[in-house]
Amino acid sequence: MTTEPDKDFRPVNQILGSQPSLGPLPADQILPWTVIALCAYFIINGIFGGLFADEFKKWLWTVLIAGWGMATWWILTGGRSWSFLSKFIGVPTWTRGFARYQSLLIVNHEAKNRKTKHRYRRRQHKVNTI
Repeated sequence: MTTEPDKDFRPVNQILGSQPSLGPLPADQILPWTVIALCAYFIINGIFGGLFADEFKKWLWTVLIAGWGMATWWILTGGRSWSFLSKFIGVPTWTRGFARYQSLLIVNHEAKNRKTKHRYRRRQHKVNTI
């Protein structure tokens, strides 16, 4: 009784566990990207609108700033952001060093807290002799 290897596997729904999206756009990025695009529009057309001579330059800068903001947001908060950002974490350098504590205040606490040495005299025990 032999079984074929194809029958050992079960078909699995590929969509299970995946992130929802609208085409190539991840669904969790749509709202922030909309806010970024609106902010870019209001900054270019509202604040700096008088600096541009024609409408093409306004829209060009609006698209460039919105694209830059969206790409930055996607890199920082995307599904696999750790794969990009983990490249910039530096490895700590462990060193052993010794430094004497130095107070920032003028008060010398060491002299204040130092106890003077007292020499105690040895007590002489009287021995009773009979």
